[in-house]
Amino acid sequence: MFLPLNMPRLGTGLLPLALGGCGAPSFDFFGAYFPAWMLCALAGIASALVARAAFVATGAAKRLPFQLFLCTAIGVIVAIVVWLLLFGI
Repeated sequence: MFLPLNMPRLGTGLLPLALGGCGAPSFDFFGAYFPAWMLCALAGIASALVARAAFVATGAAKRLPFQLFLCTAIGVIVAIVVWLLLFGI
């Protein structure tokens, strides 16, 4: 590691700890590693789209205010539940 001569070397021993990452779970799909949060995000996006389609199909979309926030909340809730069921405590 190159450091200029005038830069103090205090704290350089802690630098590898900051660069270590968090070690989140990942899946091997077709030879590439994808983080687990991406799977949960896809589940949340899919559930938000299904909720929007269900609201439109049942006619509830005309009566519900703030549909963007509602569908986003449904997607976030599903993503968190999927994360907790697969990787939680």
